[in-house]
Amino acid sequence: MNISLDKKQSAPRIIFLTLFLAALIFSFASPALAQENVPTDDEVNAIARKLYCPVCESTPLDVCPTQACHEWRELIRTMLAEGKTEEEITQYFVDQYGARVLAEPPKEGFFWLIYLLPPAVILIGAIIVFRSLKEWTKPKAAAPVQSAAQVEKDDYVLRLEEELRKQK
Repeated sequence: MNISLDKKQSAPRIIFLTLFLAALIFSFASPALAQENVPTDDEVNAIARKLYCPVCESTPLDVCPTQACHEWRELIRTMLAEGKTEEEITQYFVDQYGARVLAEPPKEGFFWLIYLLPPAVILIGAIIVFRSLKEWTKPKAAAPVQSAAQVEKDDYVLRLEEELRKQK
């Protein structure tokens, strides 16, 4: 059996095999391209660090070990994959659990007191300490010296002196 290939017949086969191999290679590479939209742990934790666990007291969401916090971090990952911004995700948690989940209170309304009150108290305290130190370090004016005749003697001193005179 003698198989002879013509140049006309071999060119389409080579092109077909090349295209088939290229399609095969790219079919394995496509799942790797799809993984680029999955947010990394660093991206999730950057948002979770700005939120506190609604269940645990004073525990940032990025380090909280509870199952609920793990689910909330996965929710953040899902929202990032959907293309939501950090502000939208933060607002979602505030809407669900209130402003207490924020690591930094918003700078509006009643929360302004949190930012203004501590510096005001420190300033007032510094003024009080400064004035007190100034008063304490100021030299006292010397009282004028009074003669013994000018000093009024009380009853006890007078009786004591009288008793001493009697004993002599």
